[in-house]
Amino acid sequence: MQHLLRKQMILLILPLLLANLNTSGQLRSELNLENHDEKPFHFGIYLGSNRSHYSFSHHPRFTQYDSVLTVEGINSTGINLGWLVNFRLGDHFDLRTYPLNLVFTEKSFLYNLKYPQTQLGEKADMIKKIQGITLSLPLQIKFSSDRINNLKVYMFGGGKAEYDFAASSGEKKAEELIKLDKIDYGIEGGIGFHFYFPVFVLSPELKIGYGLRNVHVRDQDLKYSNVIDRINSRTITFSLTVE
Repeated sequence: MQHLLRKQMILLILPLLLANLNTSGQLRSELNLENHDEKPFHFGIYLGSNRSHYSFSHHPRFTQYDSVLTVEGINSTGINLGWLVNFRLGDHFDLRTYPLNLVFTEKSFLYNLKYPQTQLGEKADMIKKIQGITLSLPLQIKFSSDRINNLKVYMFGGGKAEYDFAASSGEKKAEELIKLDKIDYGIEGGIGFHFYFPVFVLSPELKIGYGLRNVHVRDQDLKYSNVIDRINSRTITFSLTVE
């Protein structure tokens, strides 16, 4: 489904960008939405596809016990849905946030077990998936170039706070789980393009996010958790915003 979503996004954006580029030689009197960037506030909705994984470090116990031979973080694909609020600070700077921003992810760890308990369904290679339904609240500063006909380039950076509704830190029966805290924070930055059409602005954007907080709630009694020390989230997102 996520592969089809990415394909549909590409099929949607290509005809629009080609149509916009065909008008790149227009005179200034024919600019689309000429006063759009002069408004103090403007709003948008966005749809994105993310590629995410957990960066982690081994706990000292990993070298003391041999039940788990290796641990690897696996990249997975998710979906972003959000509502953009943009506040104009000046000709080239804006402050923006996403008061409603949902991020759906499915990060995974691959474990290689030396002594798999086959009676419990374990195999030598075990994948533990961690579902995430995150409410993210970013605050970003955006720097924009001058407008060239119906095109503008911009860069942005800032911080974010996140709350994961699906995190398992409170689970009591979690023998097969890796417990994670619900609260995280981090930094993010990226680049994007504004394409101005007669009735809307389309903005494809590429963003990289780094979680700064250790979200791992380590439990020394859990086999899949006690070999890991810190866990931090890493995400790359491609999105389309319509303003």
